[in-house]
Amino acid sequence: MSRILVIGSDNPVTHSIGDILAASGLPIEYAAGPVGALQRMRMQSFAIAITSPGTTLEEDLALLDEMRHIRPAIKCISLAPSSTPDEVIAALRAHVFACFTAPFDPESIAAIARDAASSDPREDDIQVLSARPGWVSVRANCQILTAERLMTFARELSTQMEEDMRQELLHGLREILLNAIEHGAAFNSQQRIDVTAIRTSRAFVFYVRDPGSGFRQESLSPNIIAQPGSDPIEHIQKREEEGLRPGGFGLLLAKGTVDELLYNEIGNEVLLIKHLDRTPEVQITEAQSTKSQGHEAQGQAQVH
Repeated sequence: MSRILVIGSDNPVTHSIGDILAASGLPIEYAAGPVGALQRMRMQSFAIAITSPGTTLEEDLALLDEMRHIRPAIKCISLAPSSTPDEVIAALRAHVFACFTAPFDPESIAAIARDAASSDPREDDIQVLSARPGWVSVRANCQILTAERLMTFARELSTQMEEDMRQELLHGLREILLNAIEHGAAFNSQQRIDVTAIRTSRAFVFYVRDPGSGFRQESLSPNIIAQPGSDPIEHIQKREEEGLRPGGFGLLLAKGTVDELLYNEIGNEVLLIKHLDRTPEVQITEAQSTKSQGHEAQGQAQVH
């Protein structure tokens, strides 16, 4: 059974994560810090290392390099107080398994660790095609776990957004990724999806391309659940019984969480766009409204 090393024995976050993992039956050990972690790895084998929430992402990458000299196959889940785009890109290039920054959710971190304990990832599961702050492109295999790993990096790349906007965008991205993996690639881990995150001065954009033949146009229409004489939730229940996600609804959910959702002719390439500020049209309309109100007030003052 995969043994997990949790670094930062005096931190309440790491203890919460360790308690959750121990309750799942996974063997857990703690190390006080990086030096203790390396000493423990020399004495026994660990499959996963969860770094201390008190160390920076840069420090975690340096520690990971040292750990791989001892345990080349170690999977690293990095916890850090904060991150920069450059650090997240470096983590992707270093094949960090997943990346989290404060505020931490011990349940989510433990869930990724449990999945890591039962998986056998390869370095090319997430391949960096091109990366610089403002433009990050990766190619990833079509597994649910890979999608969840990608989401941890997407969260870190979008930290400069307002939290409510960020959550909406990430929710849309997750739906598109899962839709691509299930419907575009049929859970075939040999298939690949391309994902690009682009940050402009006025918008955040995610581009996803899957290897499938595309979704049907009607999958974006609410009419798919309103056919005459049909039970609107029957097909959802049927798919749940088969262990599948509701077909078509992932795209509808994604469309409802972003400002724009665009797709190519066959439907296997999707753009999700979230505006970071008001559009020029809105600003012009508001300016015209303010100007009009000013004229009205001036007219009323002249009447009085």
